[in-house]
Amino acid sequence: MALRDTPPFRADHVGSLLRPQNLLDARADFAAGRIKAEELRAIEDDAIRAAVKMQHEAGLKSATDGEFRRTSWHMDFIYRLGGIRAAEDKIKVQFHNAAGDLEFSSAALQVHDKVELTETVFADDFTFLRDVTAEGGAAVTPKLTIPSPNMVHYRGGPAAIDQAVYPEVEEFWSDLAAAYSQQVRRLGELGCTYLQFDDTSLAYLNDPAQRAMISERGDDADQLHLRYIRQINAALADKPAGMAVTTHMCRGNFRSSWTAEGGYDFVAEALFTELNVDGFFLEYDDDRSGGFEPLRFVPKGKTVVLGLVTTKTGELESKDDLKRRIDEAARYVPLDQLCLSPQCGFSSTVEGNALTREQQIAKLALIVETAEEVWGA
Repeated sequence: MALRDTPPFRADHVGSLLRPQNLLDARADFAAGRIKAEELRAIEDDAIRAAVKMQHEAGLKSATDGEFRRTSWHMDFIYRLGGIRAAEDKIKVQFHNAAGDLEFSSAALQVHDKVELTETVFADDFTFLRDVTAEGGAAVTPKLTIPSPNMVHYRGGPAAIDQAVYPEVEEFWSDLAAAYSQQVRRLGELGCTYLQFDDTSLAYLNDPAQRAMISERGDDADQLHLRYIRQINAALADKPAGMAVTTHMCRGNFRSSWTAEGGYDFVAEALFTELNVDGFFLEYDDDRSGGFEPLRFVPKGKTVVLGLVTTKTGELESKDDLKRRIDEAARYVPLDQLCLSPQCGFSSTVEGNALTREQQIAKLALIVETAEEVWGA
């Protein structure tokens, strides 16, 4: 059983990486007006080159730009869609960790006009990554991560959509799908062969507390995951040939904290049998994620990337424990359909999680070594 030569790879990772201090300093300088946009861009370029080299040296077959040009994994993308802007209101999300709770606050979004694609979002970012991964003959595939279309709806719900613009909500869903479909097509034209839709909604909906919140705001909590699955499928209906698309389902990742809990049971059957993606990046780093039993619904031809290595702490996992858990998952889905990765990104927001760059590198190297021993080199 050999390592895969197409995405997702036996040893893979979600996307975001810890920002180096000089990049954080440059962002602060830019925000304060001390440096110009071109200077910030040049510092970002150098940091991304170093990040790609690190991923290659760790043995990974794919490389991202670490999301180094973003403040957050999703809003930097969403605000660049036509018809969507930041609202004056703030969204406050409660996050939890072993030490207690903390609150994440960000601008809400407002759908104030017809949703459309007015530019190829992250086009320059991807082409830079594409060119850097090609330098020096490094055999790594450039991977781009973007938020799934569901994220435009989940945070704000019906209240975020101007009813004067969309008196019928189906028109909103149709326009959103069309914008994403066009984005996917344009990325394909730029040479993107590995695209990931990052999504919290399909994981959050497994949490009864989240479903209660969804019901209170006027959505159908029992059916919303079906709508979200259809929405991703519509976005990918005209996916370019040769492009692998995965989705990563997260329960929250902010400064080593999380929001939701619960296994994949509530969404599993529809998710695995109906969502038209090539692979599923699933959080499985602790008890919050439940057991592997929902994987029994995964059909042939689909890949599950087991997120067994946590990004929330720096403690390095045991290779034997990882192998044991892979064996447990293989009771429900064949080993040949499994891969290994961290449970989430290392820095879903610019602040990053509570571990060092050295610990981050050690975790990526551990994933590669474990994958080689499980599936062969």
